[in-house]
Amino acid sequence: MQTAEDLGDNHRAFSGRDLRKTYVTGATEVHALRGVDFDIRKGEILVLLGPSGSGKSTWLNIVGGLDRPTAGTLHYADTELTALNERELTRFRRAQIGFIFQFYNLIPSLTAEENVRLVTDIAENPMEPEEALARVGLAERRHHFPAQLSGGEQQRVAVARAIAKQPGVLLCDEPTGALDSQTGVRVLETLEAANRELETTLLIITHNAGIAAMADRVFHFLDGQIARIESNSSKIKPAEISW
Repeated sequence: MQTAEDLGDNHRAFSGRDLRKTYVTGATEVHALRGVDFDIRKGEILVLLGPSGSGKSTWLNIVGGLDRPTAGTLHYADTELTALNERELTRFRRAQIGFIFQFYNLIPSLTAEENVRLVTDIAENPMEPEEALARVGLAERRHHFPAQLSGGEQQRVAVARAIAKQPGVLLCDEPTGALDSQTGVRVLETLEAANRELETTLLIITHNAGIAAMADRVFHFLDGQIARIESNSSKIKPAEISW
């Protein structure tokens, strides 16, 4: 496996060493991560596969600064995230991370544009909400409320909200899990465009193994570890994915 030293800070997004996460409930310990090592290149598309409970979401939450490991070190470029206090970690998330989840988490009383503006008002270098919505093909729907949008349109608003602050990293947890295949392809095309045009590092958790074919690399999780890593010599477009 290529190491962080091989990549150098100019090409490294994340580097993790011996990451562990243990949850304790009474006398029970659950080892969600068991000594995970990895390096992620800037601008790559990485897909995470594995059964439920294998550690994917725990790993994604730690990489995104939503949770802390029990042990180990994590770097983003030359910043050691595991050494940051809560305020510094919040600043990192605000500046560098966009989150997209299976359920859209839109505020029902706000229009599509207003939902996106919630992020742009606090971001350091945002694009205009109108531009973000245009990038996902919803310029004409910007004044509509979530209840007036289809599920796929709501997910694309969530994507627009995530990319509007022009983050270095997009973290996607089952972004197509609640969508039909045609709508899912549209969302993946939007994410792929953000990766290509904004040079955003894209990390996707999915149970749809077909999505792995659009990735640069695939991390296969099992029992709290990265069991194996696959590289794609040639990637396919979202429209070519077999659902």
